[in-house]
Amino acid sequence: MTDTFMANGKELHPDIKPMMAAREAAGPATTIAEQRAAWTKYSNAMSKPHPDDMAVDDRTLACGHGGVPVRVYRPAGAAVVASCIIYSHGGGFMKGDLDSSDNFAWGLAEETASVVVSVDYRLTPEHPFPAAFDDVYGTVCYIADHASEFGIDTARIAVCGDSAGGNLSAAACLASRDRKGPKIAAQSLIYPGTGLEQSGGSYEENATAPGLTTSATETYRDLYLTRPEDHQNPLARPVIAESFVGLPPAYIHTAQHDPIRDDGEIYAEKLRADGVDVTYRCAELMIHGFLRVRALGPGGRTEFESVVNWLKKQIA
Repeated sequence: MTDTFMANGKELHPDIKPMMAAREAAGPATTIAEQRAAWTKYSNAMSKPHPDDMAVDDRTLACGHGGVPVRVYRPAGAAVVASCIIYSHGGGFMKGDLDSSDNFAWGLAEETASVVVSVDYRLTPEHPFPAAFDDVYGTVCYIADHASEFGIDTARIAVCGDSAGGNLSAAACLASRDRKGPKIAAQSLIYPGTGLEQSGGSYEENATAPGLTTSATETYRDLYLTRPEDHQNPLARPVIAESFVGLPPAYIHTAQHDPIRDDGEIYAEKLRADGVDVTYRCAELMIHGFLRVRALGPGGRTEFESVVNWLKKQIA
């Protein structure tokens, strides 16, 4: 590795530089409104438009608990009856929307030749747990029940999410198993927050890492889990589930310099111990959110290719 650089005491991959510059340019933010505005500015700076030949449309799904806005991507190379990836964005459960996740969502569609359904789930603090979970799981159920409407194969539905979206994707798999819901063929969890106690291990090692700090994870947790009983609910904290038997094959991707690295690694170990087929990858010298640089250098490209190659093997 050449041209590495240091930030907050961490040696980082050179591809991370533009990501950190975009975050700095988005400006300081303290209130939730300011943080959301900065997140939008940061996301826009790191995004590119989808290909002209990709069909993209926004719609609202009439799920059992209420309407859920989604964005549907159908790449030019998709089959008449295609595989499907239901994608949930990151943002600590309190930031993010269809636009902030657009660059990653259309990239998944383009490179896996799958229909991607990106979920605009409700955010905290206005809508704490279980609102976001209900929206994501409700979307999974709706898509499976209306497969012909979307031109997808119900045997090839995967879930994918990054950060908070990784938590929601993992929870959807648990719920689908326990509620005898739709069969999910695969789960791709990218630097997921699976609900570990936020102390020791990577939380201490990377407490002030660039990209995400331990203090920020505590804030997000407290905004999302507002009732004592939520902390004992595996749909809020998948890592505390009593059993992982029967869950879909999993791809879990973490970053070396990320306070929630252990969330992904320990979740992978628990899945594997219960017989789940698990592929685990830790991105060296990368920080939380590294897939935003998927098109900005060879390192980011390699990490993104690892995600899409695994998904293609599972649902192609």
